[in-house]
Amino acid sequence: MSMPSIHDIKEFLGLKRSMVALLGMVILVGMGEKMAERFLPLYIVALGGSAIYVGLLNGLDNLLSALYSFPGGYIADRYGTKRALLIFNVIAMGGFVIVILIPSVWAVIVGSFFFLSWTAISLPATMSLVAKLLPKNKRTMGVSMHSLIRRVPMALGPLVGGVFIATRGEITGVRLAFIAALALAIVAAILQQTMIPSSDSAEGDMMGKSPDKNPLKLLRQFRPELKRLLISDMLIRFCEQIPYAFVVLWCMKEIASPVSAVQFGVLTTVEMATAVLVYIPVAYFSDKTEKKPFVVMTFVFFTLFPLILLFSQTFWVLVGAFVLRGLKEFGEPTRKALIIDLAVPGREAATFGTYYLFRDSVVAVAASGGSLLWMISPATNFLVAAGFGLIGTIWFGLSRSPEPTS
Repeated sequence: MSMPSIHDIKEFLGLKRSMVALLGMVILVGMGEKMAERFLPLYIVALGGSAIYVGLLNGLDNLLSALYSFPGGYIADRYGTKRALLIFNVIAMGGFVIVILIPSVWAVIVGSFFFLSWTAISLPATMSLVAKLLPKNKRTMGVSMHSLIRRVPMALGPLVGGVFIATRGEITGVRLAFIAALALAIVAAILQQTMIPSSDSAEGDMMGKSPDKNPLKLLRQFRPELKRLLISDMLIRFCEQIPYAFVVLWCMKEIASPVSAVQFGVLTTVEMATAVLVYIPVAYFSDKTEKKPFVVMTFVFFTLFPLILLFSQTFWVLVGAFVLRGLKEFGEPTRKALIIDLAVPGREAATFGTYYLFRDSVVAVAASGGSLLWMISPATNFLVAAGFGLIGTIWFGLSRSPEPTS
């Protein structure tokens, strides 16, 4: 039996030239972002901010991601991936500069309006590119490759950021991480303009036209299956976002044996490594069978994480909890591929942006409210989160299986 060729491997993984270029950018921008962003709650507390500011930042993360999602999808449909990515790259750089120059809580809040834009614009644009480049029986693999590559900076970024903090302190270390993020974003912007051909970034049906700017009209065009997925996803994100910003505080401040910044970086690396290991095999089987069971399993892992975290009081127990957290990515690419399959024809990027606009706008409320639950007690925060996860899992599990259009 002959060994597979490079061409065979590329075909199996759904790697096209434009996708490879885009994935390279994701590594550069993501590496810079995750070196600093993951430690922002710690940075805010070090600057004298309270849990209210931590909750506000997490709420803004969800709200701004939501508000940027539809414009991101609209711009990608209207002007193509290449131009859209350049615009939002420059905006993100502006946010990095604000945090670098001004060491204050409000600089973080103001800067977040800018540097949170990258993920919001890149996701609809990337998913649209996947829909255009790959057949339906390869879309989950294409989305999985994007998710896998995103986890490389998610795994390594906090580790490097933890080293900055350990060697230079919580305030200076985070600002140095933002300087590194700015440098990597500049390199990414240069590479994106040279590596992504304009012809590949302008393949959409809406290029050069004026698509509808009203997300409510597009939402009404969603198939019932996509609307049900949206509702269940909202509930699951309540489960994720209520404790999200406080996980680092729980691990480094609250448990019986608090971990160091470097150890927290290791925990994040464990989480991302777990996700990376499951992406490819899950994508392979998901493309060959029904997608719903893989999404249900993902929702189960989301629900279990805050429960396990509540009883994790030492580093090695936390390692097990973060393995479970990594497994919540089990069916995430499958869910995104399902959105593409069920998207309004010719409006893949805008459909994706509209989905995230409504999902994250609602979830932002839960993210901000997480600080109030945390002030009652960490246990209250984690248990309420798990309750929402359970409801969302049951809701989606009992719904009719989504059937994409042919």
